[in-house]
Amino acid sequence: MSQQRHVYQSIARAIKEHGVTTMFGLIGDANLFMADSFVREFDGRFIPAAHEGSSVLMASAYAHVSGNVGIATVTHGPALTNCVTALTETARGHVPLVIFAGDTPIDNPRHLQSIDQRSLVKVTGAGFEQLRTPATAGEDVAQAFYRAQVERRPIVLNMPADFMWREAEYDMQVLDVFTAPGGVAEGDALDDAIGMIASAKRPLILAGSGAVNAQEQLVKLADRLEAPLATTLKAKGLFNSHPYNMDIFGTLSTPVAYEVIANTDCIICFGTALHEFTTDRGKLMKDKRVVQVDVAPTAIGGGLHPDVALVADAGLTAETMLYWLDEAEIPASGFTPELDSDTLTAHPAASATAKDGFVNFVYALERMEAALPKDRLLVTDGGRFMTEVWCRLSVPDPQSFVCTVNFGSIGLGLQEAIGASVAAPERPIVLFSGDGGFMMGGINEFNTAVRLELDLIVIVANDSAYGAEHIQFVDRQMDPGLSEFHWPSFVDVAKSLGGDGMEVCSNDQLEEALEAVKHRKGPYLIELRLDPHDVPRMRI
Repeated sequence: MSQQRHVYQSIARAIKEHGVTTMFGLIGDANLFMADSFVREFDGRFIPAAHEGSSVLMASAYAHVSGNVGIATVTHGPALTNCVTALTETARGHVPLVIFAGDTPIDNPRHLQSIDQRSLVKVTGAGFEQLRTPATAGEDVAQAFYRAQVERRPIVLNMPADFMWREAEYDMQVLDVFTAPGGVAEGDALDDAIGMIASAKRPLILAGSGAVNAQEQLVKLADRLEAPLATTLKAKGLFNSHPYNMDIFGTLSTPVAYEVIANTDCIICFGTALHEFTTDRGKLMKDKRVVQVDVAPTAIGGGLHPDVALVADAGLTAETMLYWLDEAEIPASGFTPELDSDTLTAHPAASATAKDGFVNFVYALERMEAALPKDRLLVTDGGRFMTEVWCRLSVPDPQSFVCTVNFGSIGLGLQEAIGASVAAPERPIVLFSGDGGFMMGGINEFNTAVRLELDLIVIVANDSAYGAEHIQFVDRQMDPGLSEFHWPSFVDVAKSLGGDGMEVCSNDQLEEALEAVKHRKGPYLIELRLDPHDVPRMRI
C-alpha cells in the first residue's frame, strides 16, 4: 500500500527494506535528514566518518567481510570529489556498494558546490543512478541496489537536495537479483580443456577471488589429479588446510613454490584475471598449457591469452571436469607425491639483528605471526612493507583478508579496517600501515576507531620515508632526502586521539608490545622503527 512521505523518509525506508542495518557516511545539507531518518525511524546504525572518502572505504571492507552490499552516504560537491580515490579503489575491486550522494538543488544551477556529478563518478569506474523524481524514490533505490549486485561495483545514487522535503507516495520495491551460478562449460572448448588436463604430468590448480565459493569442488579436482593448489593474493587462505597448499602464486610465492610452478606443464585457473604480478609478467606461464575459467568474459585474456578459455562458473566447471576425467578413467598425475608439502609455504627465515634503535622488519613479522590472535582479520594499507606482510602473516580465509591494492594508493587501510571491524565486531582486526599511509589517512580516522571502541591493532611500519621512492633514489646513487620525513611519534598521536600504543626500537621492546597487546582495551598502535636502508624490497 502506498502512502505520502517526505522523500528523505522514503529513501531511508527503502534502504531498510533492502536489509541494511549499517550505513557509513558524513552528513551535509543534502543527506542529513535521510541519515537521521534511517537511524531514528528505521532503527539503523550510522557510522560517522571524519572524511567522506573514508565512508566509502569503510563500506567496502564491510561488504567484503559481511558478504552484504555496503552502504555509504555523503553530501554534494566537494564531499563527492573527496570520494574519487575511494570510488576508484572499490570499482576496480568489484565491490558491490551503494553510495547515497546528495546533489545541489536543481533550481539553483549556480550553487557554490554545483558540479557535474555524473561525469565525476564516471571517471572512477563506478556506476551512476539518478533520483529522477520524488515519486520514484523507491524505484530508484531498488535499481541502485540491483545494479550494485549485478555489476559488482559501486553505484552512486544522486539525490538532489531540494527533493528531500517534498512529499510523494511511496511504493515499496525490492528487485530480485538473479544470483544462480553462471553457465556450465560445454562444447569444443571443454573437450580441449579436459584433453590438456588429462595429458598433463604436472598440473596445478590456481584459484582467484572469483572462485572462493568453489573451494570444495576445486579441492576434489586437485585431489583427483594429484595437483597442488595455489591462490592469487585476494584468495589468500582458501586452501589453508590442504597438505599441498602453495599459498600465493606468482611474485609472492615461496622459493620452493616458485620452482614447483616453473616445473608445471598445465595450470588450470579459476576466477582469476591473471594480471602481471600473478604470472610474474608472463614468465610463470611460459611453455605451459593454460586453461582459464571465469564467469565474466572480460576477465579472460586480459593479462595473457590462455590456450583455452571457458566462460563458466568455477564450481560447476570443476565438477564437470571431474566427471569426465572419471568417465574416461584418466589416471592421476602423480605430481603431488613428488612434493615436500612442508616446504611449499616456507619463506626464508629472518635475521633477528638490526642497527641500534631499529628492529628487523621480517623478524618482527615472524614474531607477530606467532603472537597475534589467530582468529584475526588482516588489513593492509599500501607501501613497500606490504608484500612481506602478505607472505608472512596468515589469515583464516579470504573473507578475513582485506588489501587496498586495486588503485595503488596508500592511506586507505585504517578506514577499511574500521569497516571490517564493524562487520565482525567479535573478532580482532590487525592493520599494517606505513608511516606515510598512516599520516595520509590513518590519523583522519584513528579517533573514529576509538569512538567506536573497536578491537583494532595497528602496526605502523615506520621507516621515516616514502619507501618506494626512497629505494629509487638509492638505486640511482642519488640523495634520498626528498623521500625522508621526521614524523611525530605515532604512539603519542594514538594516545592523544584516545588510544594506546608502544614504540618498538628493539627486540626486547617488541616482546613487551606483543605482551601488552594481550591486555589491550580499544585501539592499540605498535610503532615499528625501521631502518629505511634495511626494509625488504616489494616482491612485485
